[in-house]
Amino acid sequence: MIKKRCFGDGSLCYERYHDTEWGVPSHDDRYLFEMLLLEGAQAGLSWSVVLQKRQAYRRVFHNFDVSAVASMTDSALLGLLKEKGIIRNRLKIFSARQNARVFLRVQREKGSFASYVWEFVCHRPLLNHWKAWEEVPAESDVSKKLALDLRKRGMAFVGPKIMYAYMQAVGMVNDHLTSCSFR
Repeated sequence: MIKKRCFGDGSLCYERYHDTEWGVPSHDDRYLFEMLLLEGAQAGLSWSVVLQKRQAYRRVFHNFDVSAVASMTDSALLGLLKEKGIIRNRLKIFSARQNARVFLRVQREKGSFASYVWEFVCHRPLLNHWKAWEEVPAESDVSKKLALDLRKRGMAFVGPKIMYAYMQAVGMVNDHLTSCSFR
């Protein structure tokens, strides 16, 4: 029997992401930081482009070690503008360090970033029952609140649409279609 996916472009990388990561609840701060950085990098681009560049992001951003990224120098970040394996947008590259610094402050304040971010959904994934992809929203009231709070804390590239995609990625929201075999 062929398993049905609610999205994918036919590439093994995209299908693997759909099948094993998207919508799976995560409370691992390293993974939460990785997805935060990647979702911000994706702004205005397709997710498949970011997935193809994921290994390069892991390499240049110290396997998403938040402390190491927070400590990156201006010179190191400027050097990434020449890195062909990542999206070479100066604002996105420099936001990685800024967001890492805020991420660390949130960890100190809340004990973990997971504790903080999961508060927005009362520590339980929101389960939706969409039948068609056209029903899935681009943002929600929760993603708007999360985006606003992160911006107030000093993060960049964390608008409501990016935060909704983030919530889907880390399993805070399960938007797999009801027909999806991986639901």
